[in-house]
Amino acid sequence: MLELCDEDFDAMELAEGALVLNRAVNPETNVSWAEQELERLFKEAELALVHELDEKQKFESFLRLFYHDWAFVGDQEAYFDSSNGFLDKVLERRKGIPVSLGALLLYFGRKLGFPVAGITFPTQFIVQVNWYGEKPLYINPFNGEYVSEHILKAWLIGSKGPLATLKPEHLEATDNPTVIGRWLTLLKSALLREERYTLALRCTDLALTFVPDDPYEIRDRGFIYQQLDCHQVALNDYQYFIDQCPDDPASELLQNQVKAMSESSVTVH
Repeated sequence: MLELCDEDFDAMELAEGALVLNRAVNPETNVSWAEQELERLFKEAELALVHELDEKQKFESFLRLFYHDWAFVGDQEAYFDSSNGFLDKVLERRKGIPVSLGALLLYFGRKLGFPVAGITFPTQFIVQVNWYGEKPLYINPFNGEYVSEHILKAWLIGSKGPLATLKPEHLEATDNPTVIGRWLTLLKSALLREERYTLALRCTDLALTFVPDDPYEIRDRGFIYQQLDCHQVALNDYQYFIDQCPDDPASELLQNQVKAMSESSVTVH
């Protein structure tokens, strides 16, 4: 189980925190190899960029190294595959999603001295570059391309509707615990799609260590327990959600589910 608090996650790089999370979800995560690979790639980057004197040019060379030489790329064919959320798999496959590729960009970028930060934009994770005295730049970690505020606004409208507006808070740097929390949600969703319920249950249990009474997380746990044939525990979780969120549209559906499960669980001797 995850034993770190928010302060611990903020004291380490996002990629390091992600490995801690990955191992808590799946003990088979190859953390030792991933740490060695991170160090190997960092040394390779140092050597490749040692003769670059201009910081901006050096950063552009770093992006080329990451996306072309190392061939990291967004996984367009299997975006929701859980492998894209386990950092050892991302390093091995050279494929990921914005948050996992962004975590790697931040890890190497900061160690190389670049002014980068992570942002959990409403539509996806992005990386901000803050050159002194200049307007911030934004990078889509999925493909390494710069995105303008105009494009970010278009993303927002596509997600939230035509009345959505780009606000300053949308472009504020995000602390690691917040990113880790969202990462955990992405992992759980992927594992549920793959019907890997034991690992998905670990995700839910981890989330509940941060928010013990979250009715939506408890509802999801009930669904997982139902898939694992732990019907009584599932019933308890469903009933908790119904009691806590009676006006939620899902409550009516769950009431029917609880009734059906209760009837089917009656044992005839």
